[in-house]
Amino acid sequence: MKKLTLVRHAKSSWKDPSLNDFDRPLNKRGKRDLPAMAERLHQFYINPDLIISSGANRALTTAQAIKTRLKLSQDKLIIQPELYESCSETLLYVLQNQSNAPQHIMLVGHNPGLEMLGFFLTQEHLEKFPTAAVMHMHLSVTRWDELAEGCATLTLFDYPKKHQEEDNKDS
Repeated sequence: MKKLTLVRHAKSSWKDPSLNDFDRPLNKRGKRDLPAMAERLHQFYINPDLIISSGANRALTTAQAIKTRLKLSQDKLIIQPELYESCSETLLYVLQNQSNAPQHIMLVGHNPGLEMLGFFLTQEHLEKFPTAAVMHMHLSVTRWDELAEGCATLTLFDYPKKHQEEDNKDS
């Protein structure tokens, strides 16, 4: 059984209007949320064999932080330029064309493609897929080229504001 984790990049900055969208860095909230998100991935034992990331600055920063926290080697991170502004069909195509060696792939990218791919695979509608969100699923396939509609079971959906809400309940 394969596993797939979809990660939306941490919150990015619109502060510098001269930057093109691809180059936008994380903003203050993104820099705050990212280490906590990477730590939760570690605590949930989400350890991908491979991370595939968009080349956009905000996605790559997110992927690098996850790779570092999970203590993965640099060769476990692949930058795939076509993930930037990809539709769900392109994301699916990228996954279906992976080697069968990795049992667990993490895809770090952007909305709306990630959210639409998650829905296609799980058939579960999420209210939203916020920045720094993690969607982890078990797949009923043994090869990546077998990915198809409804083949996944959602096992985790986590995002930063979920923890802020829990923290507020505790206080």
